[in-house]
Amino acid sequence: MRWTFKGFSYGFRPGKSPHQALDALYVGLVRSKVNWVLDADIRSFFDRMSHEWTMRFVQHRVADNRILRLIQKWLKAGVMEEGEWKKTEVGTPQGAVISPLLANMYLHYVFDLWVEAWRKKVARGQVVVVRYADDLVVGFQNKADAERFQNEFRERLAKFDLELHPEKTRLLEFGRYAAVDRHKRGEKKPETFTFLGLVHRCGTSSRGLFVVWRQTANKRMVAKLKQIKQTLRRRMHEPLNQIGTWLRSVVQGFYQYHAVPGNLRAMSTFRHRLKRLWRSTLRHRSQRPNVGWVHIGPLFDRWLPPPRVLHPYPAKRFDATHPR
Repeated sequence: MRWTFKGFSYGFRPGKSPHQALDALYVGLVRSKVNWVLDADIRSFFDRMSHEWTMRFVQHRVADNRILRLIQKWLKAGVMEEGEWKKTEVGTPQGAVISPLLANMYLHYVFDLWVEAWRKKVARGQVVVVRYADDLVVGFQNKADAERFQNEFRERLAKFDLELHPEKTRLLEFGRYAAVDRHKRGEKKPETFTFLGLVHRCGTSSRGLFVVWRQTANKRMVAKLKQIKQTLRRRMHEPLNQIGTWLRSVVQGFYQYHAVPGNLRAMSTFRHRLKRLWRSTLRHRSQRPNVGWVHIGPLFDRWLPPPRVLHPYPAKRFDATHPR
């Protein structure tokens, strides 16, 4: 069972990654004539996928009735809530290995094919599209195109039992001229949007060129720190070497995703907050409220590596992976 997905679809595909999607979005915003961005959120997508439409889409590419019956059983597997099994009429099972593939397939027919035709036949200006699973961003040269697309996209989703989240979906002025145009109108700086855990904001380089600065979303950082705090409390009395080894792997994993150019300040903030969490745990462990930074600083320096940029500039990596 194999689908030929579009190039702007990056989620849950072999050879594709979140950072490739981020690179493509950066290049599209910087090199294309993008002045408006639609930050779209499909409300509860995985929970509202229509079983009927899912099977119709699968049947476009799969003729084996055994495979079709197996997929049908997956969809009807149901869920356990408070020890009680409940039948599912819509949505795809959470955690099932096939769910990402079914979701990609669903949006391939609902969104990808449609938006590709829309920007060729309807749009008056340039249109940039990047999708990672159900997280998608569309950039427009013209505001009229952006407004028309948003309305027609909403109508398109309704045909397949889906809808845009009214509070999380935003159309915002964003691009190389956004800051200047808004300043002329006496308005505030351009709004920001979040894609794949990174907040995107308009900025300029040291040479005065337009760039898109990316910073770790505070919501994601807070969630990660809360998770670490809970584990630290649970492992409070383990040997320091074991806790330190675990924390170092956690920090390195966080850096591996978020240490993009321009995001070192957020990485330093993450490390500093983590040091405070660990210090608090050590104080409870030793029952000594005066555990000072001077005494435990070497411990932090040993196990919590300082942040450094781990990713190349997105345009360079994009050009390397797209030689044309």
